[in-house]
Amino acid sequence: MFLALDIGNTNITVGLFDMKKGKVLPKPLKVWRMSTIKERTSDEYATMLMDMFFYFEVDVKKVSDVAVASVVPSLSSVFEELVKKYFGKKTFFVSYKNSGGLIFAAGNQKEVGADRIAAVVAAHSICEGGCIVIDFGTATTFDCIDFKGIYMGGAIAPGPAISAQALSLKTAQLPQVEMRKPLKSIGTTTVECIQSGLYFGYIGLVKELITRIKKEMKVKHIIATGGLAGIVSSEIKEIEIILPDLILEGIRIIWEKSNGRKKK
Repeated sequence: MFLALDIGNTNITVGLFDMKKGKVLPKPLKVWRMSTIKERTSDEYATMLMDMFFYFEVDVKKVSDVAVASVVPSLSSVFEELVKKYFGKKTFFVSYKNSGGLIFAAGNQKEVGADRIAAVVAAHSICEGGCIVIDFGTATTFDCIDFKGIYMGGAIAPGPAISAQALSLKTAQLPQVEMRKPLKSIGTTTVECIQSGLYFGYIGLVKELITRIKKEMKVKHIIATGGLAGIVSSEIKEIEIILPDLILEGIRIIWEKSNGRKKK
């Protein structure tokens, strides 16, 4: 079996894939999520993983390979230690060097997050080129891959949770609220006003960036992933595809391409 881990700033997503004749099958058998806590040790995270495997009735010894896409550097070494200690394996890390042959158009390749690399690789594999991938996570990222499969770059904006937290931390009288769709744009209470600004303002941000990106490249598909994709996509008609496990699929594809080259 193949284990893929997407280590993000808010959550760690764990995907367990089945394998057949050394090839990882598409779509994970099971997906788990746990909170990202930088202070946790490898033993603490391992305990959580072992519990997940136990309740899913899967033998840990069946895991033959582990690949990770991490945007939390301090946890990369934690999980590298975990994989070695509890699975007896060497961890494969997605990076600009281990990108499954992804071609970068320009800019500093080292600055591109592993999650963004995995997302565009999966998008190109599933939908081919001409894609905008929007990841609705802690930050909202827009990543563009053209029809030739070249990664063009993108945009990064604060996610709603970051915006809500900033309002609460930097103002004396504004509470932190959960983003949800309000009944109307004109709020009558402080909470309603914040929710209106967060929700409708966020929708506007996403739509504007889509419009501007479309002026700069030919777009065939707009794909959404991440925790808030299902909440806001109904408001954005341009989004036609929602793939919750896109990054896990990208990790799988990149590992297979890299592993295949090593075997030759």
